[in-house]
Amino acid sequence: MAIFNKNSEGKDETKKAEAKKDVAVVKNKKAVKPKGDTAGYNLTKEPGRIIKTPRITEKALQMTTSGTYVFEVAMDATKRDIVTAVQALYKITPRKVNIVRRGPRAYVARFRNRRGTKVGVKKAYVFLKKGDKIDLA
Repeated sequence: MAIFNKNSEGKDETKKAEAKKDVAVVKNKKAVKPKGDTAGYNLTKEPGRIIKTPRITEKALQMTTSGTYVFEVAMDATKRDIVTAVQALYKITPRKVNIVRRGPRAYVARFRNRRGTKVGVKKAYVFLKKGDKIDLA
Protein backbone atom coordinates (compact mmCIF):
# COMPACT_ATOMS: atom_id res chain seq x y z
CA MET A 1 0.00 0.00 0.00
CA ALA A 2 2.91 2.34 -0.68
CA ILE A 3 0.84 4.07 -3.34
CA PHE A 4 -1.51 5.62 -0.79
CA ASN A 5 1.19 6.49 1.71
CA LYS A 6 1.39 10.24 2.22
CA ASN A 7 5.03 10.21 3.11
CA SER A 8 6.83 13.51 2.59
CA GLU A 9 10.01 11.68 1.56
CA GLY A 10 8.33 10.37 -1.57
CA LYS A 11 7.30 13.88 -2.60
CA ASP A 12 10.84 15.16 -2.18
CA GLU A 13 12.19 12.34 -4.30
CA THR A 14 9.75 13.05 -7.13
CA LYS A 15 10.63 16.76 -7.03
CA LYS A 16 14.33 15.89 -7.21
CA ALA A 17 13.70 13.54 -10.13
CA GLU A 18 11.74 16.23 -12.00
CA ALA A 19 14.49 18.76 -11.36
CA LYS A 20 17.08 16.33 -12.76
CA LYS A 21 14.96 15.87 -15.91
CA ASP A 22 14.79 19.66 -16.40
CA VAL A 23 18.56 19.95 -16.07
CA ALA A 24 19.07 17.12 -18.55
CA VAL A 25 16.81 18.80 -21.09
CA VAL A 26 18.75 22.07 -20.79
CA LYS A 27 22.05 20.24 -21.26
CA ASN A 28 20.83 18.44 -24.39
CA LYS A 29 19.32 21.59 -25.91
CA LYS A 30 22.69 23.40 -25.81
CA ALA A 31 21.29 26.87 -25.23
CA VAL A 32 23.59 29.58 -26.55
CA LYS A 33 24.07 32.90 -24.83
CA PRO A 34 23.87 35.41 -27.66
CA LYS A 35 26.26 38.31 -27.77
CA GLY A 36 25.03 41.85 -27.35
CA ASP A 37 21.87 43.16 -25.73
CA THR A 38 19.71 40.03 -25.88
CA ALA A 39 19.55 39.21 -22.19
CA GLY A 40 16.31 37.55 -21.17
CA TYR A 41 15.63 35.93 -24.54
CA ASN A 42 15.55 32.14 -24.73
CA LEU A 43 17.42 31.41 -27.96
CA THR A 44 19.15 28.26 -29.16
CA LYS A 45 21.15 30.31 -31.70
CA GLU A 46 22.27 33.88 -32.09
CA PRO A 47 19.55 36.14 -33.56
CA GLY A 48 21.71 36.99 -36.56
CA ARG A 49 21.95 33.32 -37.47
CA ILE A 50 18.21 32.72 -37.14
CA ILE A 51 17.19 35.67 -39.35
CA LYS A 52 19.57 35.74 -42.32
CA THR A 53 18.34 38.66 -44.43
CA PRO A 54 15.16 40.55 -45.21
CA ARG A 55 13.67 39.36 -48.49
CA ILE A 56 13.33 42.39 -50.74
CA THR A 57 11.09 41.63 -53.70
CA GLU A 58 8.24 43.52 -55.29
CA LYS A 59 5.65 41.47 -53.43
CA ALA A 60 7.49 41.83 -50.11
CA LEU A 61 7.71 45.61 -50.48
CA GLN A 62 3.98 45.83 -51.16
CA MET A 63 3.30 43.78 -48.04
CA THR A 64 5.24 46.22 -45.82
CA THR A 65 2.47 48.79 -46.26
CA SER A 66 0.11 46.43 -44.39
CA GLY A 67 2.67 45.68 -41.66
CA THR A 68 3.95 42.33 -42.97
CA TYR A 69 7.69 41.77 -43.40
CA VAL A 70 9.40 38.84 -45.12
CA PHE A 71 12.72 37.40 -43.92
CA GLU A 72 14.91 34.53 -45.05
CA VAL A 73 15.57 32.38 -41.98
CA ALA A 74 17.65 29.36 -41.05
CA MET A 75 16.25 26.02 -42.17
CA ASP A 76 16.04 24.71 -38.60
CA ALA A 77 14.41 27.86 -37.15
CA THR A 78 11.03 27.55 -35.47
CA LYS A 79 8.31 30.17 -35.07
CA ARG A 80 9.32 30.77 -31.47
CA ASP A 81 12.96 31.25 -32.50
CA ILE A 82 11.89 33.78 -35.12
CA VAL A 83 9.70 35.71 -32.67
CA THR A 84 12.50 35.98 -30.10
CA ALA A 85 15.04 36.93 -32.80
CA VAL A 86 12.78 39.73 -34.09
CA GLN A 87 12.33 40.97 -30.53
CA ALA A 88 16.10 40.92 -29.96
CA LEU A 89 17.11 42.53 -33.27
CA TYR A 90 14.33 45.05 -33.93
CA LYS A 91 12.83 45.58 -30.42
CA ILE A 92 9.30 44.85 -31.73
CA THR A 93 6.94 42.05 -30.73
CA PRO A 94 5.31 40.39 -33.76
CA ARG A 95 1.59 39.68 -33.77
CA LYS A 96 1.91 36.50 -35.85
CA VAL A 97 4.55 34.53 -37.79
CA ASN A 98 3.96 32.28 -40.79
CA ILE A 99 6.67 30.04 -42.27
CA VAL A 100 7.03 28.84 -45.85
CA ARG A 101 9.66 26.30 -46.85
CA ARG A 102 10.71 25.80 -50.45
CA GLY A 103 12.86 22.73 -50.76
CA PRO A 104 15.79 22.22 -53.12
CA ARG A 105 14.94 21.32 -56.69
CA ALA A 106 16.84 19.65 -59.51
CA TYR A 107 17.38 21.31 -62.88
CA VAL A 108 19.25 20.74 -66.13
CA ALA A 109 21.50 23.56 -67.33
CA ARG A 110 20.69 24.79 -70.83
CA PHE A 111 22.99 23.90 -73.70
CA ARG A 112 25.39 22.00 -71.41
CA ASN A 113 23.26 19.03 -70.40
CA ARG A 114 24.58 19.21 -66.84
CA ARG A 115 22.44 18.49 -63.86
CA GLY A 116 22.38 20.61 -60.73
CA THR A 117 20.27 21.55 -57.74
CA LYS A 118 19.00 24.91 -56.59
CA VAL A 119 19.29 25.42 -52.87
CA GLY A 120 16.08 25.55 -50.85
CA VAL A 121 15.03 28.52 -48.74
CA LYS A 122 12.85 29.06 -45.69
CA LYS A 123 10.87 32.30 -45.49
CA ALA A 124 9.15 33.84 -42.50
CA TYR A 125 6.24 36.24 -42.86
CA VAL A 126 6.25 38.46 -39.75
CA PHE A 127 2.99 40.30 -39.05
CA LEU A 128 3.20 43.40 -36.84
CA LYS A 129 0.60 45.39 -34.95
CA LYS A 130 -0.80 48.56 -36.51
CA GLY A 131 1.64 51.42 -36.15
CA ASP A 132 4.75 49.22 -35.70
CA LYS A 133 7.43 49.41 -38.37
CA ILE A 134 10.81 47.82 -39.04
CA ASP A 135 13.49 49.93 -40.69
CA LEU A 136 15.17 47.64 -43.23
CA ALA A 137 17.56 50.28 -44.59
